[in-house]
Order: sequence, then structure tokens, then C-alpha cells
Amino acid sequence: MKALLENLFQLKHHNTTLGKESVAGVISFLSIVYIIAINSTILSDAGIPLEAGIFATVAVSVIGCLLMAFWANAPLILVPGMGINALFTYTMVQSMGLTWQEGLAAVFISGVLFTLLAFSRLSAKLVAAIPHSLKEAITVGVGLFLTFIGLQKGGLVIPSDTTFVALGNLSDPFVLSTLLTLMITIVLFIRNIRGNFLLSMIAGTLIAMLFGVQNQSNGSTSTSFQEFFAGFGAFSFTALGQITFWAAVFSLTMVLVFENIGLIHGQLGMMDQQEKFSKAFQANAVSASLAGLLGTSPTVASVEGASGIAAGGRTGLTSLITGVLFLSSLFFIPFIKLIPDSAIAPILIVIGGLMIQNIKNINLQDLSEGFPAFLIIALIPLTYSIADGIAFGFIAYPLLKLAIGRMREVSAFMYVIALLFFLNFVLHYIA
Repeated sequence: MKALLENLFQLKHHNTTLGKESVAGVISFLSIVYIIAINSTILSDAGIPLEAGIFATVAVSVIGCLLMAFWANAPLILVPGMGINALFTYTMVQSMGLTWQEGLAAVFISGVLFTLLAFSRLSAKLVAAIPHSLKEAITVGVGLFLTFIGLQKGGLVIPSDTTFVALGNLSDPFVLSTLLTLMITIVLFIRNIRGNFLLSMIAGTLIAMLFGVQNQSNGSTSTSFQEFFAGFGAFSFTALGQITFWAAVFSLTMVLVFENIGLIHGQLGMMDQQEKFSKAFQANAVSASLAGLLGTSPTVASVEGASGIAAGGRTGLTSLITGVLFLSSLFFIPFIKLIPDSAIAPILIVIGGLMIQNIKNINLQDLSEGFPAFLIIALIPLTYSIADGIAFGFIAYPLLKLAIGRMREVSAFMYVIALLFFLNFVLHYIA
């Protein structure tokens, strides 16, 4: 077996060992296992049964890790992406009005388009076309959006008739348990404790029990076999003729492509393995299309996978081990259903805070770069729509460059993308 793994993953060539790869795989899993509870909870807000969300999250994570292992031989971890799951639930379903089944159809088509792009030469041209400031702004805007969602889920922010939002009731046991869990989550993360998010979820669940907080969103611990597979193949193409559907596909594809370009480049750069980018990008694209079939939002190359790389993971064997561990997690579904929103919300808040750090990579001194980026950052959370926030920034960028006589700084691709976003708004207005 050892010789087989050596030949399959070229361990000696990558200056690594079976032991190192195994440890890296376990660390990657512990760093990202929280996604099972978080993603399924966000999907349940779209109407997908919790059991179905858990199964789909685990299934696509297993398949994604196997694709990354055997196709790209890279230690990257593919799981449903934070931010993209928010785009699916809160923008495509709740704001645009698609059913979750129609949303899954949009995920599938977006994944197919992503796959066609990944296997073509067009991807490199598209990457070069989008200004760096706008790419970074998307990450920051999504981070603010996740933070806002976390604050809402944890009861720290509530609706208000006079000011739109207001501070929640700090004497409420649910809010208190959220605050305590948030403090624990931040401390564990800052101290760089392995499996920090997993540990904070466990601590948050215990705190909620001590405060007598019931898990109202997730219900009982019993598991319905029917609901378990409710999302599998459930996509519906009934909205295929609607403008809204194709606007959702366009927005989702844009976010998918640019977020994954950044994530994959960054993690491969940690190991100086940029030659694996094409195959890693392709593995990601295929798993993203399968997400729609399985019943979840698309996959990304999880940033938490960097923990496995930092631990010495250099080959697809790390991904393989993480995938096997994801498969074993299916046995713990009854326990996952016990996790309350007060234990999940702090993780969303912290992840949002981490994503906001990318603002330092935006050139705010040049307002022709900084202001379109600012529009994306501000409007994603304030419109409660990732797609609309991106659209305003992408339209403003070429308009500003034209207005100040710097139109040559904008690529032809960028003008086309801006025009498509503008036409999307016009068609929405007409409809």
C-alpha cells in the first residue's frame, strides 16, 4: 500500500512522506469540518431540509477532495464556499425570488460554464481583464455580508422600524450565549489552536445548553431518510426562461471564477507549485457543477486548507485523507443537528472579519480604483445582495476611467462585463 501511494502521489518527488501527508490531512479536516454545520444551516434558510444540506455538503466535499487528489495531486480542500452559500440563499433565493430547486439549477449551469472556462484558454484572459482592486473588493464585501448575517443569526442585531437595524436584547440567554461563544471563538483563533472553529462550535453548543437555549432552527435529532436525499437531483429548470434566473447564473459564475482563482493561486504559491494551477482549477470547476446535482451551493478551494499545507502537506494524499474523514462524518449527523445558531453565528462573524483584511490590498489612494471598490464593499451588505454589489462596482469602474480620460486602462473584456451588468439592471427594470 505504501509503495502504491508513493507512486500514485510522487511523495519523494515532492519531498514529503506518508506520515506528513496523513497529519496534514487530519489538520485540514479539523480546520474545515465546521463547514458541515455552517453550510447546511445557511442552506436551510433557503428551504433545503437540514438533513439534505448536511448530506450534500459532505458528499460534494468528499468528491471535491478526491478530484483534487487524483486529478491535480494538490493538497487543496474543496468544500462549499462561505460567501457563495450566502449568495445562493440570501440573494438568489430570498432576494431574487428563485425557489431553492431553481437555485440548484442555476448552480449546475454556473458550474458547467465554470468547467468550460477552466478547460479553455479563455480563463487566463478573463483573469487578466478584471482589475485587482475589484477582485479584492468582492472578498471584503462578502466578508462584511457574512459578518452581518452572523450578527443577525446570533441575535446581536435585530430589525428596527425606525433605524432598519438595532442592537439586540443583551439580557436574552440566546444573545448572551452568542456573545460568550464569540469571545471563545476569537481567543481560540488568535491563539492559533488547531481545530479552533470546531472547538468553538462544541463550546458554543454546551454554553447554549447551560443557558437553556433550544435549537429551534434545526429541530430534533431524529433523521428522516427521505429528507436526507431531498436535495439530490432536485434542481428545477422551470425558471429557465426568466431574466432573473440568468442574472443569478451570471453573478454566481463571476464570483465562483474570481474567488477560486485567488484561492488556488494563493495556496499553490505557498508551496511554489503554480504549475498545478490548471488542473486544480479544473477539479474545482467539476466539483462546483456537481454541487448543483447533489443539492448544495458550489465548492471553492477552502482557505482553511492552508493549515494542511502549513503542516507539511504537498500532494493529493493530503486531500484524499481529508475526503475520507469527511465521509466518516456522516455518522455524526444527529449530533450536528444539535448545534444552535448561537454556536454558528460567531464563526460567521470571525470569518467575515478575516475576509475584511483584504482591504489593505486595494489602492485607495487612486479614487478611480478605490471608489468602485468602495461601492462593492458597501453595497453587498447594504443591498443584502452580493450580485448587486458587484454589479455597481463593475459598472462604475469603466465609467470613471472614461470620465477622467484613462479609458485605455480598462480592458475590452471589462467593458463587456460592465455592459452585461448594466443590461441586467435594465432588464430587471423592464420586467
